[in-house]
Amino acid sequence: MIGTVLAGGVLGLGLFLLLRALFPPRPGLIARLAALDLARNGTEAPRAPLIAADEQVSPFRRSLGLRMARFYAARGWEARSIRADLALLGKSFEGFLATKVLLAVSGLVAFPILVGWLAVMGWDVPLQVPFWSAFVVCVVFFMLPDVQIRRDAAVRRRDFRHAVGAFLDLVAMNLAGGRGVPEALMTAVSVGSPVSLPANGSGPPPGSNWAMERIREALANARIVGITPWQALGQLGDEINVDELRDLSAALGLVADDGAKVRASLTARAATLRRRELAEVEGKAGERSQSMLVAQLLLCAGFVIFLSYPAAMKMLGS
Repeated sequence: MIGTVLAGGVLGLGLFLLLRALFPPRPGLIARLAALDLARNGTEAPRAPLIAADEQVSPFRRSLGLRMARFYAARGWEARSIRADLALLGKSFEGFLATKVLLAVSGLVAFPILVGWLAVMGWDVPLQVPFWSAFVVCVVFFMLPDVQIRRDAAVRRRDFRHAVGAFLDLVAMNLAGGRGVPEALMTAVSVGSPVSLPANGSGPPPGSNWAMERIREALANARIVGITPWQALGQLGDEINVDELRDLSAALGLVADDGAKVRASLTARAATLRRRELAEVEGKAGERSQSMLVAQLLLCAGFVIFLSYPAAMKMLGS
């Protein structure tokens, strides 16, 4: 009975995929409204990203990722948070989607493996047990890339904010020296030797100024895209979800448009960033101290139980 149900399910899934391939779905309502807004504003396509992905993706993964990206776009699933994390890590959205699908499919392989192992061991276990076990493994594998990307992006975003604080000080110093906004930005971002990010996107080498490289790349591409440097900083802040870059873009826009004097404001923002980073470091140090205290208390409690156990058993036995 179970085999018949599984065979029917596989046959139905195959027919469903065949119909979807022959008759592709129409774009969703959200996608149509987005296209209508773009046509109304006179733009044909969304703005191009300022940072290119550094990840090397195979042709098969790229093709699979493009199909999944079209599937997301047809249903209006923007995934802004994960796109910002991927842009910060230098990875492509298509490669990320392909990885999720391939991991989920590899999780389904656990079903025939479990069935074969149970048959070899001679255990009489219903097929529902390995089937639902494989389904759980498939779901877990599908969610693993999200967890890893968010964890790595949180670390990189904290380091990026630290670099933005130094960048604010450098921009304020260059503005105080009489330079214009574009010259102040390019001079500030030129601090340090150019260090490129690794191709596999695993992270920068120790001591590298990868955050300044990101800002330098965005400022260099701004001239190609046709926007101002401060607008490029704001767009970069939107792409990687860093509010400090958006604030810096707005402040420098005031300098360029209205001639406002914001050198003191930039210095104050840099000091605020450093105080916040110091507070975060102190908070993490306090959490680790508390965890160490709890571990010591548990160790002392176990030692006390170890010493008192023989005497307590002797008293209870007598």
